[in-house]
Amino acid sequence: MKKILLFALAAFCCSAALGQTLRYNRPASYFEEALVIGNGTMGGIIYGDTRTDRISLNDITLWTGEPCNMTVFAPDAHKAVPDIREALRQGDYKQADRLQRRVQGHFTQNYQPMGQLLIEYLDTLGRVADYSRWLDIGNATAHTHWQRDGHAYDVTYFATHPDSALVVRITTDNPAGLHARISFTSQLPCHIQTDGQELQADGYAAYSSLPSYHKRGEEHFSYDPNRGIHFCTAVRAVGDSVRTDSTSILIDGDSEVTIYVVSATSFNGYDKDPVREGKPYKTLAAQRMRGLLSSCYDELLSRHVADYQGIYNRVQLTLGTPRQADQRPTDEQLREYVDESVFNPQLEALYFQYGRYLLISCSRTPNVPANLQGLWNERILPPWSCNYTTNINLPENYWAAETAALPEMHQSLLTFMQELQKSGEQTAKAYYGVEQGWCLAHNTDIWAMTCPVGMNTGDPSWANWNMGGAWLSTHIWEHYAFSLDRDFLSRYYPILRGAAEFCMGWLVSTRDMGVAGREYLITAPATSPENIYVNDSGYQGSTCYGGFADLAMIRECLADAVQAARVLGIDRDFRKQAQQTLARLQPYKIGRKGNLQEWFYDWEDKDPHHRHQSHLFAVYPGHQTDDGMNRKEDILRAASRTLELKGDKTTGWSTGWRVNLYARLHDARNAYHIYRKLLSYVSPDGYKGPDARRGGGTYPNLLDAHSPFQIDGNFGGCAGVIEMLMQSRYDIDRKGRPSLAIDLLPALPANWSTGSVKGIRARGAVTVDMTWEEGEVKALTLTAGKPCEVSLIMYSGKGSIKRDVKLQAGVKYQYMVEK
Repeated sequence: MKKILLFALAAFCCSAALGQTLRYNRPASYFEEALVIGNGTMGGIIYGDTRTDRISLNDITLWTGEPCNMTVFAPDAHKAVPDIREALRQGDYKQADRLQRRVQGHFTQNYQPMGQLLIEYLDTLGRVADYSRWLDIGNATAHTHWQRDGHAYDVTYFATHPDSALVVRITTDNPAGLHARISFTSQLPCHIQTDGQELQADGYAAYSSLPSYHKRGEEHFSYDPNRGIHFCTAVRAVGDSVRTDSTSILIDGDSEVTIYVVSATSFNGYDKDPVREGKPYKTLAAQRMRGLLSSCYDELLSRHVADYQGIYNRVQLTLGTPRQADQRPTDEQLREYVDESVFNPQLEALYFQYGRYLLISCSRTPNVPANLQGLWNERILPPWSCNYTTNINLPENYWAAETAALPEMHQSLLTFMQELQKSGEQTAKAYYGVEQGWCLAHNTDIWAMTCPVGMNTGDPSWANWNMGGAWLSTHIWEHYAFSLDRDFLSRYYPILRGAAEFCMGWLVSTRDMGVAGREYLITAPATSPENIYVNDSGYQGSTCYGGFADLAMIRECLADAVQAARVLGIDRDFRKQAQQTLARLQPYKIGRKGNLQEWFYDWEDKDPHHRHQSHLFAVYPGHQTDDGMNRKEDILRAASRTLELKGDKTTGWSTGWRVNLYARLHDARNAYHIYRKLLSYVSPDGYKGPDARRGGGTYPNLLDAHSPFQIDGNFGGCAGVIEMLMQSRYDIDRKGRPSLAIDLLPALPANWSTGSVKGIRARGAVTVDMTWEEGEVKALTLTAGKPCEVSLIMYSGKGSIKRDVKLQAGVKYQYMVEK
């Protein structure tokens, strides 16, 4: 036991010394100030109040709905496609927009809050002093401390993955001990009772729901106790003076109490009825509680810290000259950081590591990836249903999974795609008339829904986009490029190929659309995610043909599929067809303003500063800037001009994307400028004071402000930091030979002229450790998982150093500049 305590203490001290702590000097009043913890499935939102502490609880598998049929709402939707194409060929864009509504299905379901655990302190007459709360992301523990009438109260919270639970430890040196009431509430239909020393809640979600923005007079929720996902939450307090009444747990005089919270749902897969074929959720919850009670608190804490740090400690980052950790409240530092003359490299590094913390905390459930808010949601009708939005938000959640050494977290998305492929094959046929492959529209949910949403009323700008499968499938090649796991690629190649097959079946020729000149392949109908054009006639619309966002994603998807087939040595005929298709794709166009065109014609945007920049996909997260006609340099210059025209005021997730885009363009000044914009202080949504700050940026608890909260900006910003420090590329040529390039410090900001990073990952299964001073690499270690040859470029203000390096598996390559 002594060894366990020493281990836990060492872990706490180590992480605190690294300055990896979010600190606050008052309880949270709003969600955007609360601290979030999670074990990858179960999450807690902690307010830390000294009167009634609230912990909002989530389970990533608790959604409304049940298995869905992709074709039930619009079984003949594909029959509208020829009519839409004809309207476009005739230049009748208004009619094309109208017809697009015939190619729409049902909405996604809503992610649901499980409930709130309430800890009501009954002795609250004394004066509270010395209050503090903090989240240590170095060991994934949250804490609250205060004194009342000179007596100390301390609370520790953590969500353990090895033991599938949330644990709360409360201690005091007050001789009278603790006096508190523990209860549970839920917005869902729920029966709450106590059984011995345990509080149990048994509830269920609606079997069908509509999103908050769909207002047609219908009820948003349909409930039936015999349908929908059911859940069980069990709470037990362990102490010497613990008892229960009918609906709560009472603590009468203990100096320390440990509270255990477990949950389980009946969700058993996207295609399983959660009642008739559901998991035995009550049995699972009971088993988890028994497992917890068989271990003491210190053993649980030790297992939790060891599990978490085994992943988290892979990457270390120091920006600027190391100095003593800033002990000021994090929200105070964030407010001060708004002044661009303030330099706070510790806050910038903390934000990066916080992104890694969040992904570990919300993405460890097979087949259930992090959603729009990761894991943490308190609303029964959350913004945008808290679903999976595939036109940027879901992929952005995983941009840092590989580079930031979190490939296990990527698995939640990758396994989910196996389900999307199956339902997406139905959607491809029913909505688009494409017989081969699969597709995904811009929304999905835990039921792997793939059809375009809208129910015949949605605006095509957001409802009718269908490139989600093309985009998500590129994550398959990305995971392979970082791992070189051939077995993985063999298992997932059919998904990547299927997405490519849909793309090839969906393309039409420019000649068929009445376009004069050389014949190319384009998409029709097309939309560019959530954007509106103004055509030459002044019409403001969404439906068009030849949108360059589509073409960029298709180019990437086909190229990835071809490379995967080369690695596996299979599908020669498919490779030939895909390469022929790539050669016939419409090249990019550069507009009269020097921008990379978003629309087939050089039209204006209704909003010149629109948050989406989907047509820049080829720059980031893609790599396919070679279109067979334009020079790569011209395309990159046009992409830079596009960003310049869009400006720097946008939403949180869009800001995170722009950090990466500027980094890929090797524009260090703008990449850092936009990173600072991402960390702009934003007030809690419910705060109405005269000093309230709104817009995109970062809330006091460092969660991303879209606003409202969307977690994708956190992950985009995390990825952007690495993209400024290191970039890599891995390709397979026509003879199946790999080529690997790694660029170091390609977009290093002047304010980060000194620093170090350890454990980031490059494509080719290479781990990178480096130290730099005055903007120049001074020490470098490369460790390869497999033998490879690397084209290495080290950038600095003095130019660049190029080296061709041969790496042996497990053998460290070291480079050092002598002082």
